[in-house]
Amino acid sequence: MADLDREMEAPNFWDDPKKSAPLLRKRRGVERQRDTLLQLHRDADDLAGWRELLAEGEVDDEAVTFVEQLEDQLGKLELQLMLSSPEDALNALVSIHPGAGGTESQDWAEMLLRMYLRYCEAHGFEIDLIERQDGEEAGLKSATFAVRGEYAYGYLQGERGVHRLVRISPYDAASRRHTSFASVDVYPEIDDTVEIEILDKDLRIDTFRSSGAGGQHVNRTDSAVRMTHLPTGIVVSCQNERSQIKNRATAMKVMRSRLYDLEMKKRAEEQAKREDAKMEIAWGSQIRSYVLHPYRMVKDHRTKVEVGDTDSVLDGGLDVFIESWLREGMKTRE
Repeated sequence: MADLDREMEAPNFWDDPKKSAPLLRKRRGVERQRDTLLQLHRDADDLAGWRELLAEGEVDDEAVTFVEQLEDQLGKLELQLMLSSPEDALNALVSIHPGAGGTESQDWAEMLLRMYLRYCEAHGFEIDLIERQDGEEAGLKSATFAVRGEYAYGYLQGERGVHRLVRISPYDAASRRHTSFASVDVYPEIDDTVEIEILDKDLRIDTFRSSGAGGQHVNRTDSAVRMTHLPTGIVVSCQNERSQIKNRATAMKVMRSRLYDLEMKKRAEEQAKREDAKMEIAWGSQIRSYVLHPYRMVKDHRTKVEVGDTDSVLDGGLDVFIESWLREGMKTRE
């Protein structure tokens, strides 16, 4: 903390946002960990007192509550220590795309969108829906949303991959069992302090009319924006705002985050140890299966964690999977 304070006290420190913003983020993270540790030290003193009472056989609801709160604080601190990468503290951009299978996969993609929105709401994250394209009959063809809050990217990054659903199809008159796939991509949302060079000649920008629910302005003006980065083939679109200018600005922000994420992947691939632990994101290499028939279970194929209460998982109960993935990642780094 002292070293950070000295850097921030340097002359002209605030004149360079690209230098000052990352240090401010780092300082806030250190402050959060310091405050948590101080609280744990205070709780340790209280714990000594409770131990004496427990030794004398005096147990009450207040003691149980205290122990539960202490365990919760220790769990939060442990997770924060796992989120040690500079990108972990950033906001996140999440994109969901159905696999092959038409309405069946598009419906599964919408179920995933609901699941993640519920998870984010339960954890106090702010959500900004950037783009959504509905399917012809049901579900969605694609959706992108921003998740803003402390360590949003750190918590959600492990959700990147292919998700598999097995169920009796509500769209099959013969009530047959279907398997559907959808992919989830997660990127860190970067700000203007991170330097990403995008040349005008490398961009193709198309405008079109928004589709789906959204009020009277939908389909009346070419306010939606589709942006293509020609060298990489990355395509992003935004149709959430009425203004084409605002949609263009949002699309550019998503594009910068996608390109930053691409650069991060290139660097990660250069490290053999991390490459061995990395799973290719492609059909057939799903990270998690959600089985609703003939039995009910959600299984993470990376950590082997299984949960029988599928309804709670699809309602946003992802903590056990996210925390297990973080712990597995920590073992890999050791």
